[in-house]
Amino acid sequence: MPSSRPSGPPRGPGGGPGFSPRPFGAGRPPRGAPRPPPTPEQILALAQREHVPARIAKGELEGKMKCRIWRKLHAEEAKRFDQVYELMGKNPGLSLGDAFGVLQSGMTVAEFMARKERTQRKAAIKQARGEVDNAAVADFLAALIAGKTELAVVLGERTVLDVLTAEEPIAFTFERTGRLEKLQAVLLTRRSDWEKLLPGVERDPKLTQKPASVARQPDKRPFSDPRPFLPQVGQTVRLVLRNGITLKMPLMKAGRFDLLLGEPGSEVFVPLHAILRFEVDSAAQPPAEA
Repeated sequence: MPSSRPSGPPRGPGGGPGFSPRPFGAGRPPRGAPRPPPTPEQILALAQREHVPARIAKGELEGKMKCRIWRKLHAEEAKRFDQVYELMGKNPGLSLGDAFGVLQSGMTVAEFMARKERTQRKAAIKQARGEVDNAAVADFLAALIAGKTELAVVLGERTVLDVLTAEEPIAFTFERTGRLEKLQAVLLTRRSDWEKLLPGVERDPKLTQKPASVARQPDKRPFSDPRPFLPQVGQTVRLVLRNGITLKMPLMKAGRFDLLLGEPGSEVFVPLHAILRFEVDSAAQPPAEA
């Protein structure tokens, strides 16, 4: 005989007697406002304190992996960060990237920073040269080659009379002298113009006796960047060259590696590497208009 059950109100779906279902999520505590993103200062401070990469510090501040957990999982890399931050502590102002560079190169901080500065100077010179139009200088040399013009080529301690037959990036080729490295040249002009110019040329006695050498690295020369000469085009300039010759002439054109001075048809070609001192001859400039 079936057992009798007490009668009562019908059960609601998923609930006991008298249960009425609630909407999903009802009754849960409200979530707080979204966490603001960490600031660069907060990331840097945590990275320096825990000796970890900035991305790991950022992750912890965002609620992800803790810095101490990362250090346990990546002990070898954590050791390198300890060395880098120790180096930064001993050398205020040293950046994280430079500290890693010192560590990887095996150099002292002074050696590494000197090498970095040289590299930056070389890159700046290369960029500067690329920004300057070299057409006028190239056309001048091409015309001398085409015309088989007799030239006076002034070197450190002597002058060669010859005809230019070819130009390469680092050398000239002459009819009788043969191939001559450009670094040896101090100036180049037509022989007839040099004979007129020579009697009035000023010379520095010390440099005449012992010409200054030319550094092979452009960043170690007094002048390798042509841009400071560009605003002086059309003005009279005073150049002291490495063998003591001092020129006071109008600056016609500034190319990537060389200057053209003088007047059209009587140009004097001066490589930047031959210049020791440069200034605008203010006494030769016309007075400013009132």
